[in-house]
Amino acid sequence: MENPSGRDKVRIYSIETSSAEEVSKIKKTDQEWRKLLTPEQYRITRLKGTEAPFQISCRIPANEEKGVYVCACCGTALFRHKSKFESGSGWPSFWEPISELNVSHKPDDNMGMVRTEVLCARCDAHLGHVFGDGPPPTGKRYCINAASIIVKELSDKAEYSKATFAAGCFWGVEAAFRKLLGKGVISTRVGYIGGHAGNPVYKEVCSGSTGHAEAVELVYNPYKISYEELLDIFWEIHDATAKGSKQVDTASQYRSVIFFHTPQQEKIARAKKRELQDSGTQKKKIVTQIVETQRFYPAEDYHQRYYEKRGIDSCGCSCVP
Repeated sequence: MENPSGRDKVRIYSIETSSAEEVSKIKKTDQEWRKLLTPEQYRITRLKGTEAPFQISCRIPANEEKGVYVCACCGTALFRHKSKFESGSGWPSFWEPISELNVSHKPDDNMGMVRTEVLCARCDAHLGHVFGDGPPPTGKRYCINAASIIVKELSDKAEYSKATFAAGCFWGVEAAFRKLLGKGVISTRVGYIGGHAGNPVYKEVCSGSTGHAEAVELVYNPYKISYEELLDIFWEIHDATAKGSKQVDTASQYRSVIFFHTPQQEKIARAKKRELQDSGTQKKKIVTQIVETQRFYPAEDYHQRYYEKRGIDSCGCSCVP
């Protein structure tokens, strides 16, 4: 049964909400697991078995842009397809889990050697082992039994999420995020947000009379790129301690703002801001505002993909390169 008592909780990172959530541990009787799983899944996940290498049961679907690996027992998201690599071992190998929250580790000396067992953090399913001979950037190799994970293929655009950032001149900000097309970012568009004037045009926004900020709205796949990763890029590409991203022009339309779309995004943004401020890497106070998203007014067509249309890497000002 699924432990409704609430006494046994665990924090799991959800890719649907891009946040860590407290959920109940999933506990079932041996008989319940046998009914739920195939004989091979039961042997691997509940009896800590090991399957023969080079199985074909866990190949990514043909459209590998839309796949995520989940626990065969409880459906907890465990690995992204982008962290999978060919190790030559014969078992699915990943260089990192979706989140360290979603897996747990346990010493294992059953084979006469000390290894580190990897389990699902929510239902304690045996997944495999992790070794220190993987590729950059982690140097780890999560060697996982194919029978312990299932590929969840996503095809519905409703699975996509939105993120909106203002970080100075929107030409350069959009160009920076468009480098992530195909890596989780689905689309971008620039526009105006956060002011009081309806249907603003560029000249009005530049005058400072509308209260709007130049911003970029992203549609992204949270199964491929997390909101935290987008925030990391947001802070990397501009000076969050200045009123604007331009050295001379610090008008309000160039202010630093995170417009959150969900309570989870707000929670993550505020936590990341505190983390960055406390890290000691910022000499001044971070002035980035974190506010609920408002109506987004797309900018004129000639502003969209400005760098790309002109074949340039910079507009000559001090906005984001």
